[in-house]
Amino acid sequence: MTSAESFAKRVFFWASIYGFLVIAPQYFLEERIGRDNPPPITHPEHFYGFVGVALAWQLAFYLIARDPQRLRPIIPAAVAEKWLFGIAAMKLLYDGRVQSILGLFAGIDIVLGILFLIAYLRLGLALAEN
Repeated sequence: MTSAESFAKRVFFWASIYGFLVIAPQYFLEERIGRDNPPPITHPEHFYGFVGVALAWQLAFYLIARDPQRLRPIIPAAVAEKWLFGIAAMKLLYDGRVQSILGLFAGIDIVLGILFLIAYLRLGLALAEN
């Protein structure tokens, strides 16, 4: 196993664990989120749709961690998944539309997106060397 594969495996594995731990509990927090961050959620299908899609991506990250070289073509979509949320959340924070704690999670996603991009590039270099 190359150092690029080892790096990618670690990054995607820990990203998937982090994601499962942060996202899965949200299935049980709809009412609390609406109470603590008014107004209450008015479109639960959007909320649960977001949680479900985010969880599906955690599974994708886990699968990438198992064989990053073979699944390298999907990594740009993984980068997009991280950056689309992170950048949008930062914009909402900048506009004062969300609580500041969201900035922490957005920042983590932006950093993970950078690490995913590094893994993608390193895997490509390793592939070119062989």
